[in-house]
Amino acid sequence: MTYSNRLAAGCAKAAIALPLLAAAAPALAQNATDQSRLETVETMEDGERVIIVTADAYVPEGSVTATKSNIPLVETPQSVSVVSRDQIDLLNFIDAQQAVRYVAGATGENYGPDLRFDFIQIRGFTPKQFIDGLATPVTTTIFSSGVDLYAFESLDILKGPASVLYGNSPPGGIYNQTSRRPESEFNGEIALKYGTDDYKQVATTFTGAANEMLDLRLTALYRDREAERDGVEAERFYIAPAATVHIGPATTLTGLGYYQYDETRGDTNGFLPAAGTLLDNPNGEIGRGTNLGEPDYNRYERKQWGLGFELAHEFSDDAGATINAKWSDYDEYQQIIYGSYFADADMRTVGRSSFPYAENVQSFAIDNRLDAKVYTGDVEHTLLAGLDYRNVRNFAAYGFGFASNIDLYDPVYGVGAPYDTPELATRYNEQRLRQTGVYAQDQIALGGLRLLLSGRYDWVKSDYIAPFTPVEGDYDRTEQKSKKFTYRAGASYVTEGGFVPYISYATSFEPVLGGDAVTGDAFTPTTGKQIEGGIKYDARGLSEDIDLFATAAIYQIKQKNVVATLSGPALPVFGEQIGAVKVTGGELEFVARIREQLAINGAYSYTDSEITDSNNADEIGAPLPVTPKHKVSLFADYTFQRGALAGFGFGAGVRYTDGSAGALPSFFEPVVYTSDSATLFDAIVHYDTPNWRFAVNGSNVFDKKYVARCAATFNCNFGAGRQVIGTATYKF
Repeated sequence: MTYSNRLAAGCAKAAIALPLLAAAAPALAQNATDQSRLETVETMEDGERVIIVTADAYVPEGSVTATKSNIPLVETPQSVSVVSRDQIDLLNFIDAQQAVRYVAGATGENYGPDLRFDFIQIRGFTPKQFIDGLATPVTTTIFSSGVDLYAFESLDILKGPASVLYGNSPPGGIYNQTSRRPESEFNGEIALKYGTDDYKQVATTFTGAANEMLDLRLTALYRDREAERDGVEAERFYIAPAATVHIGPATTLTGLGYYQYDETRGDTNGFLPAAGTLLDNPNGEIGRGTNLGEPDYNRYERKQWGLGFELAHEFSDDAGATINAKWSDYDEYQQIIYGSYFADADMRTVGRSSFPYAENVQSFAIDNRLDAKVYTGDVEHTLLAGLDYRNVRNFAAYGFGFASNIDLYDPVYGVGAPYDTPELATRYNEQRLRQTGVYAQDQIALGGLRLLLSGRYDWVKSDYIAPFTPVEGDYDRTEQKSKKFTYRAGASYVTEGGFVPYISYATSFEPVLGGDAVTGDAFTPTTGKQIEGGIKYDARGLSEDIDLFATAAIYQIKQKNVVATLSGPALPVFGEQIGAVKVTGGELEFVARIREQLAINGAYSYTDSEITDSNNADEIGAPLPVTPKHKVSLFADYTFQRGALAGFGFGAGVRYTDGSAGALPSFFEPVVYTSDSATLFDAIVHYDTPNWRFAVNGSNVFDKKYVARCAATFNCNFGAGRQVIGTATYKF
């Protein structure tokens, strides 16, 4: 089958998926955390007007992501950060890479305000994305599907190896997003947003019981916006029906589905030269809005959908079973003209390249698990056992050519139009991966002592056609088989005051889709290990109107066969598999909600990364890309509850991120560029009534101009500039 036929077939499937979704068919999986939303109550006390805005889940207590069970966060011997819907709404996070701004150990937005993907790093590594506990159909080069953040109830970040429960995952961690779920009580919202760069958005979610057996929810969003780069426009449409059937008092079947369509026109997604951004250029500094592409030609289009189900049954108060499954399809196509080299010694005439790329990923994933509590004398066992399976098909192809030159400081578009699009003639990846894993876990509780023991065995089969071969023609498929045992062992001690010291050791295993752009070989599985120790605190000894969760951790990660993202002359982004890396770090993080008036988020990270072994001698000793040594952030928000100002609130935040290497030294790019360090300020004002919420959120309010990343001489990106968005939300 040719690539065009594959792409057409994928588009047809997406077209078929939408009416199926409208019928509220099945879902993505995993028990959700408690539903949460900002709620407002207005009363009179002693003749005085009182407005209280509650955020019951602002400070997290649990996370299914960390243990696939109801073990409290404070008892989990591994670092986990939970960004709840309450936090997302208060701080007006638009996407997941914004949502990690106040999270320790995680960084985002390293390609600036990207309109397509969530670029996130956790402890120096690119995390895998999961939705409702099942892996998303990510592409060969970018581990993000770009599903809109409005779709989710929470964003959980599990730091360190997670293979013992999730199989295919890197040692830095994963992030798992929990979809909005049906509720029996009728409620919902309609939210309108307008902001800088002509940002326009309408979104709604509403839920309730259709009858005694059936709960329904519908979530939908439409966004139309421009960007900081000149000549860029983007649209997004998202819809997600959900249904929960109460089959009996102990059995529920939940169906979730989603469909998302994205189109971005005119963008190059960066690709500015270092000279004029990070370095001096005799012609002056490049403007933040500079676009070296073709606004009437460049285009990115993506269609994706997911359907699945979760069947949960409770055998008793202490035992249950869950079956969690999802089918998904992901199609993207882009054609871009972008700046790639200086065509003249004047350092303003830029030569451009043309790069079309298309990829289709089809995936099926299922997770079956049993859980139980068993008591043997004074010892309590929280048991978990499961079997999961993934089947992923991936096909990607690209073309490459050259386009007309352009003036860096006075771009004139349309010269040489109409432009010929190079044929998608070269295979970037054609691979199928099947992974089966069995796992077991036991948390042993005796008094204040908690021991967590987990183990998993994976069998992985993959077959592929060598990358960088012509799409047309017959080629032999190469088969690979691998198997690996991974595990986690941890201990913690719960004190009466809520302080919980802990220590853990965990390993990871990651079969990687795709091939090495330098050697042409398929990527071999990576392995990693981490030791971590720290202390957690849940403020159980403080007043009942104070919610607080704080963690402090130190860790060391070692990984072999890590895949690094690089840049080259014929591919804007490609991967190379290097030898071994070591990351050592420390993290502090706390989230607090005091008397339903003061909300505080604070974090500090120290991350020291180093390549310890590589075929390229220049890489040894180099830090991992996009891994700043220091990151510190603090945000506080206060709401008045009484008097004339009741319901009015304001907040401010500050974020500092150290400079970091944009890439590893390579044959194509021997010079490594270090991005700017940046101190950014955020602000918010808001007003709440029982049915309305009005807010104005500003990020980088002083419009600090800085370079977020320079991955190559002609692959630099400015960090996100000032963004101010006003929101009006009607709640019912």
